[in-house]
Amino acid sequence: MTNAYIIIDIGTGNARIAVATGDGRILSIEREDIRYEKDDLYPDALYFDTEILWEQVLRMTDRALARVPEVRIAAFTGTSQREGIVLLGAAGESLIGLPNIDHRGREWEGRLKDAARVYQLTGRYPGSLFSAFKLLGIRERRPEIWRSVSGFLSISDWVQYRLSGVARYEHSQASETLFYDIQNEGWSDELCGMFDIDRAVLRPLQSSATVLGPVVAEYARRWPAAAGASVVVGGADTQLAIESVRPAADDVVIVSGTTTPVVRLMDGYVVDGRQRTWTGRHTSDDRFVLEANAGVTGLNYQRLKAIFYPNEPYERIESELAAVSCSDVVASLGSVLADEQTPVTRGGFLFSVPVSHELTRASFVWATLWDIACSIRENYRTLCEVAVHDRDYVWACGGGMQSRTLRRLIAGLLGKKVLLRRDYRQSSVIGGVYCCNRALRVKQQPSRACDVVEPVDETYFADLYREWKGMRNALKKLV
Repeated sequence: MTNAYIIIDIGTGNARIAVATGDGRILSIEREDIRYEKDDLYPDALYFDTEILWEQVLRMTDRALARVPEVRIAAFTGTSQREGIVLLGAAGESLIGLPNIDHRGREWEGRLKDAARVYQLTGRYPGSLFSAFKLLGIRERRPEIWRSVSGFLSISDWVQYRLSGVARYEHSQASETLFYDIQNEGWSDELCGMFDIDRAVLRPLQSSATVLGPVVAEYARRWPAAAGASVVVGGADTQLAIESVRPAADDVVIVSGTTTPVVRLMDGYVVDGRQRTWTGRHTSDDRFVLEANAGVTGLNYQRLKAIFYPNEPYERIESELAAVSCSDVVASLGSVLADEQTPVTRGGFLFSVPVSHELTRASFVWATLWDIACSIRENYRTLCEVAVHDRDYVWACGGGMQSRTLRRLIAGLLGKKVLLRRDYRQSSVIGGVYCCNRALRVKQQPSRACDVVEPVDETYFADLYREWKGMRNALKKLV
């Protein structure tokens, strides 16, 4: 029998169940889309039915284990989208799931008296993205739910609670609530008071890569291969993705998923005086993550791929991209720049007219990747203004990095080598494997080999970057 772990990864768009060994070999993986419902009591609110999602988790785990009958499961762990939460009732039942894309609390942002103090304590400027405002939205407009609320958990902590019966909040996920004092590593009475939320709704904290307890009997019976398995505390998907590359302190990691966090691993707490960046707790003790996020870049790419290349593999896209003239099309697609005070709400493609016969679908995809690379460059520059980064490389991981073109553009724009581990596509899963190894005291494998993308065409890319920046500024003025 092969010892293995089950990593449950609840992202923004889909949920994944992976069976993987301690050395990072993924034996099987299952994936299903997450179904969200609109809540018409708010202008911009979404929720998910927790029991539907849990049934998906169980069904996918059944299938994933059926593919690998010769395994013994030593541990389960969870990772998930940041800022997503599940509200719990008095008996521990799951009431409602609120994803990171739920903004039901936006109407009450103006009630907060001292946003600067919140930023100082939490490392992020307060807004409806975060858990505190989701709770306010429920309290103010869904009293039938609020009367039953006894607490809440991040989605990954909720997964682990369902498996173990133990409700704990992991530190990297707690960083996203606006109730957590980043520097002092704990829940804050002051922050609870600012939002008029009873501290009793906050569950005890527990560090990543520690054991909650054994899997409950119900699931030990359902999956005999997992009888006696431990449930291990995982963490936020971005932090576990960072963990997968095994960075050193002060390394920069670009995580290319639904969004594109550009992060730097720090030994100390850093606050941006201009309040442009986030600082959160890492899943490793005494480490912080300094972040500027380029927004839903990966989601943009996936949606445009579905239009231009609905059935073709990435290899076909890359082969067509090689024939594209870089200046044919310029795009601005709503990526987020930390330095901008207001978001871009309208975007588009710009190309010469009359329409050239050389314009192809690959021209638009190239422009999309260029928009992503330029937004990464801008956010990296902001990180460097907050804390100087003088290394000649950055790390990259996440599914978006399977584009060789994107890697080349990033290297050229940053003027730095881009390093990728061989298992970069499933980075949050690999980070979950490392959590289980640490919790069970399984010896970690030494650092693995990596691919290196050298920077080229830096002067040429700098000229194209200025063109992109000019178009973006022009589009902002039109709105």
